[in-house]
Amino acid sequence: MTTSPTTPRLRRIEVPAMGAEDVVIDTEGNAWTGTEEGSVWRIRPDGTVTCVGNTGGRPLGIELYGPDRLLVADARLGLLTMSATTGVVERLLTEVDGTRMVFCNNAAVAVNGDIWFSDSSTVYSIDRWKADFVEDTRTGRLLCRRADGTVEVHLDGLAFANGVALSADESYVCVAETARRTVVRVWLTGERAGATDLLTSDLPGYPDNISRGSDGLIWVTVASPLDPVVELLRARAPLFVRKAVTRLPEVLQPRPKQTVRVQAFDDEGRLVHDLDADAGEYHMVTGVREHEGQVWLGSLDESALAVLSLPVESV
Repeated sequence: MTTSPTTPRLRRIEVPAMGAEDVVIDTEGNAWTGTEEGSVWRIRPDGTVTCVGNTGGRPLGIELYGPDRLLVADARLGLLTMSATTGVVERLLTEVDGTRMVFCNNAAVAVNGDIWFSDSSTVYSIDRWKADFVEDTRTGRLLCRRADGTVEVHLDGLAFANGVALSADESYVCVAETARRTVVRVWLTGERAGATDLLTSDLPGYPDNISRGSDGLIWVTVASPLDPVVELLRARAPLFVRKAVTRLPEVLQPRPKQTVRVQAFDDEGRLVHDLDADAGEYHMVTGVREHEGQVWLGSLDESALAVLSLPVESV
């Protein structure tokens, strides 16, 4: 078990578009990701990259969803499914309680077909994610679309709800709360069913997507290290000041610091892996998927996926 950062070598896999935000690996070893202009890409083990389809929105979280189907959490359009062969898109869920979602972000699919997903904000869309973060609207939600189509809100008031993952035995679901640097857990079965606690807190930076690996661990991205300026604004500045900051030209706004860092936790919340790679080759890791000893990464700011091999001593 490794509890101090290790520095594995990173390999880039180019994708012909910007913003390969998340990644999932299918049973044939193909990697899937979505990019900012709406495309969904398949990357075969031999390196062949193919655009399979386009959602017409902004695909973020991506999951396997039964034979020939992908589930896409699209920031602009909600929960979608896409054929992995034809690219045909179907809208699964666009509204909650009659109100259109404005920032659907990430999802996890249960064995029984339930879909647990995050809605980052009810105020700002993905185009103004920094405004939601700095203004601290705390309107993020964790929801569940049951297999019968009913939708439930399980947590609200989250400070930018982000990645979602189910434990290996599906006894709990967890969601990354980016602004608070925590991973919140909701127990689904057993004596603690219905209770809420933290899988981990006080992360070394701001978490984005999370996922359960083939190793059964919950993998967490650290998209950016802790930013003292942002923390000071959120803690001390009046709302009108925070709003003013988010309206400044982009070059004057706080920017995520470059890093490549992911961590993995067991069901007791113990840190098992802490991987910190060279940010000169890749940065702003927003997606992570461990698959058979390989750790796949996605990034909101890169036109590529990246792959890390787990160091022998930490496997």
